Amino acid sequence: MSGISGNAPSTLKVDVDIKHTWRGDVVIDLIAPDGSAYRLKNSSSNDSADNVIATYTVNASTEVANGTWKLKVQDIARYDTGYIDSVKLTF
Repeated sequence: MSGISGNAPSTLKVDVDIKHTWRGDVVIDLIAPDGSAYRLKNSSSNDSADNVIATYTVNASTEVANGTWKLKVQDIARYDTGYIDSVKLTF
């Protein structure tokens, strides 16, 4: 992000579209420019549905808005596969 003054909002919206054959394997974190991690989604062995298409709200008000924000996605199990189709931050 560039050109945004001040801190990120307390209601930062993170839209994700992750294609995956067992979404319960997926753990998602938003990484702020200073390296702080905000957990968006934990794994769940009971969630066998496909894909993670969701909007998460993060209180990122202690973070400077300008800088490089990253999405860290982990597949914590074997066999299933997936990829990030899209991600969008709304300040």
